[in-house]
Amino acid sequence: MFRNPTSPLVQRWRRVRAGRRTLGSLILAAVVAGGAAATPQARSASPAAPAAASPAVGAPASSAGSPLPELKVEKYVLANGLEVILHEDHRVPQVVVDIWYKVGSKDEERGRTGFAHLFEHVMFQGSKHVGEDKHFAYLQKAGVSNANGSTSEDRTNYFEVLPSNQLELALWLESDRMGFLLDRPGLKETFDGQRDVVKNERRQRIENRPMGLVNRVTIEALFPEAHPYHHEVIGSMDDLSRATLDDVGAFFRRYYVPNNATMVLAGDFDPDAARALIEKYFGPIPAGPTVTRTLPPPVTLRAETRIALEAKVQQPQVFIDFPTARGLSKGDHEMDLLALVLAGGKASRLYRRLVYDLQIAQSVTANQQSQLLQSVFEISASPLGGHTLDEVVKVIDEELESLRTKPVEEAELERVKNQLEFDQLRSLEPALARAERLQAYNLQAGDPAYLARDLAMYRAVDAAALRAAANQYLRKDGRVVVTVTPNPDAPIMGRIKAP
Repeated sequence: MFRNPTSPLVQRWRRVRAGRRTLGSLILAAVVAGGAAATPQARSASPAAPAAASPAVGAPASSAGSPLPELKVEKYVLANGLEVILHEDHRVPQVVVDIWYKVGSKDEERGRTGFAHLFEHVMFQGSKHVGEDKHFAYLQKAGVSNANGSTSEDRTNYFEVLPSNQLELALWLESDRMGFLLDRPGLKETFDGQRDVVKNERRQRIENRPMGLVNRVTIEALFPEAHPYHHEVIGSMDDLSRATLDDVGAFFRRYYVPNNATMVLAGDFDPDAARALIEKYFGPIPAGPTVTRTLPPPVTLRAETRIALEAKVQQPQVFIDFPTARGLSKGDHEMDLLALVLAGGKASRLYRRLVYDLQIAQSVTANQQSQLLQSVFEISASPLGGHTLDEVVKVIDEELESLRTKPVEEAELERVKNQLEFDQLRSLEPALARAERLQAYNLQAGDPAYLARDLAMYRAVDAAALRAAANQYLRKDGRVVVTVTPNPDAPIMGRIKAP
């Protein structure tokens, strides 16, 4: 559950992923849509638009205690290995094309960091049949309402939200950069230009951002050097500067291939016409080498790590991070619920004690940040003037000890379960959100229609399971504590405080 808008880790997650915690409000039943595709066009020109499909009716979300809702999907695989997921919703004449490449910063080699994020930029600059800066120009002329991409540790995504009759355009554009990105003229100049853009983005988001150093020191302390999550998604300046066209070309040929990608179509489309268009544009793209990965053993910290930073900021802040269960595995759902128990609104334990009763903090948050290899649970707080970080941490530790030693009362557990399920279902209204949820389920569980099982796992959590999870993961000797204190002479991003 991602709730802290000021946390560097949460900002990173909001920037690089749309995960299963931040999606839709209505669960829609699939219905057959009408409509026919337009005449196919040559790959060297923008395709004609297919005709609009008819509207559809959605089924309302179920409430807690009622039968579990489902997302209706069809999943199949092309001969070249591309996974395709279809989810129909004819309420609005829009269609979402959402492609996830199963490559992120975790797949980068030491000394070659930042490649996945760099490709997020390069992929928008044109391909063999799409000229420089023409990708967005085509979309804008077609009435695009949203288009972007993002990179995380685990995947890179690209999406467009277009009028239904522009589906073929989106498929043509996405297939051309999947199959023909490296064949375009002027690739070296584009690569050099986008590398400078990424380096400037790093300056803006990290070096010139308040407390921008927190994320790096946290993940380096949480994950050992050999772990795929040890480095930042955006990469290092040195690695970006050293990268050559041959380096990034090899990276693209290995990971940006049909058999390492999943495409979701969500919204108003005719499934038969869509399948034909997908086969037309993506079927001829050859498969790449098989990507094999080994799941690293879970990280378990054996001692508390404390890191003191100082930065040119107005308020001190503390970040307490614990390595936890990977997304959708045993313990992940419990940690989501524990985050709500601790800081899920004004009735939560930490808010009530720190902000309302004791009045020693101006804010407190708790979040389970679910990831493919291993998740991170973070508590963050900022004291009020006249109070210290040590005072705040002392109260946090008292509440964590209470979770480890005493069961959560049934009424409190029921409250946070209802809150979580309501938030999850309410968030599912936008078709783009549902597309991203289907992608996240498919990546983590191999099943895009995992929603009902996901909600069932939350409903099944009891007080004993919450207490067990708190004892396993929220240990004082298994965490990283980063404190940031104001210093007008320090860099705005922060620096290690002198002893």
